[in-house]
Amino acid sequence: MLHYAWQLYGRWCRWSSPFIHLLTLTVVTFGVLAPLICHRLLYSYFYLRRWHLNPMSQEFLRQNQQEGQAALHYFEKLQIPNISKASDSETFRPLLLVTIITVQRRDDFHYVLQVASRFHHLLQQCGTNCQSHRVLVCNVEPDPSRHQDVKLLSSFFPTVSRDKTGDDPDPRVNHFEKEKQDYVFCLEQSLLAYNPEYVLVVEDDAVPEEEIFPVLQHLFLARFSKPYLRDALYFKLYHPERLQQYVNPEPMRILEWLGLGMLLGPVLNCVYSWAAGRPSLNWPIILFFAAYSMALSELVGRHYLLELRRLAPALYNVVPVTECCTPAMLFSAPSAHRALGYLKGLQCRQGFAKDIALYSLLRTKGENAYVVEPNLVRHVGMYSSIRLNDNPKLL
Repeated sequence: MLHYAWQLYGRWCRWSSPFIHLLTLTVVTFGVLAPLICHRLLYSYFYLRRWHLNPMSQEFLRQNQQEGQAALHYFEKLQIPNISKASDSETFRPLLLVTIITVQRRDDFHYVLQVASRFHHLLQQCGTNCQSHRVLVCNVEPDPSRHQDVKLLSSFFPTVSRDKTGDDPDPRVNHFEKEKQDYVFCLEQSLLAYNPEYVLVVEDDAVPEEEIFPVLQHLFLARFSKPYLRDALYFKLYHPERLQQYVNPEPMRILEWLGLGMLLGPVLNCVYSWAAGRPSLNWPIILFFAAYSMALSELVGRHYLLELRRLAPALYNVVPVTECCTPAMLFSAPSAHRALGYLKGLQCRQGFAKDIALYSLLRTKGENAYVVEPNLVRHVGMYSSIRLNDNPKLL
């Protein structure tokens, strides 16, 4: 018996043994290569927060401040166009209305100018494919005249304001309820002013990605013809990158993760068999590489895998929605009317902000909603209008 065990040990521990090969691969990958390559990746488990978070946060703020100044110069140099009057909106129904909700924040970052200049540039770049798109700026600052960036934008885009100047503050209206009421106001004004087929409600710190309009065009023409998508209450175009990992309560992500292992397990097994000169099909090795690829993808970060989908609009994923955050929300006209009716009947508070309120409707009203992956906007606002923080961090 001892002799047999010694033979088995010798067979497993030879340099030509698959066990030694795979053990060495695991140690080198997870102990050396991945930590060296990924230690600066913000959304990776290998990210060295203590080393990099403070300098990366400061660099992000510095760069974003420069982008704010660039957006200010963009509009200062831009020739003032003839803005269509309200009467034009009565005869023309846009396919898509982009409504930018804005409130006065840090003057030096010009968040709303960053968002508006980017949309303006992308619409010019899009050309005839976006002729049926419009932009509306919705100013929800209690004293609209204080918002200097909106004064500048009013020369280039139609604007509406929720003027609360002189009103006695209602003690029942907390910050979260006011944010919901502002959202309802802007969505309602969008429908009344333009009656668009779709409304994209964007917060003033959600800068659109380069491919946002081609992807939306693909969704309108190809994906939204399916009844289960056409009748959705809303589509999220952003979900926080730090919450995009596979290890998550969302069943669809677990299935996606298993599918990744089922795909890469046999592929990596074939590569290993070819390199080692062994039989091509070995189930234990297939299972090892399935687990290896699943672990590596989770630890490096699902967010970085999702970025590969930007290669083509057809590769973008539309999956059931998760709870958090509303920087960019797409509504069809019928779903926007339903959402307005629902939100007017809800009272928001701490722990039940508008994003959670919208998500709660899926259960209480039997609605469906979806999120588009990867994100179609970048959330750049580290200074919140609700949660004050003098020293914001990227995480």
